[in-house]
Amino acid sequence: MNIAIEPVLALVIGILILLIPRFLNYLVAVYLIVVGILGLI
Repeated sequence: MNIAIEPVLALVIGILILLIPRFLNYLVAVYLIVVGILGLI
C-alpha cells in the first residue's frame, strides 16, 4: 500500500477543523477536504 501522507493529512485536518470551527474558517476546512480527496483518487 503506497498512500501519500499529505492528502491523508489534509483530509484529517479538514475534518478536525469542521468539528472545531473556532480554529479556522469553513472555507479552509472544505479546501483541505477537497485536496485530500482529490489526492487519494
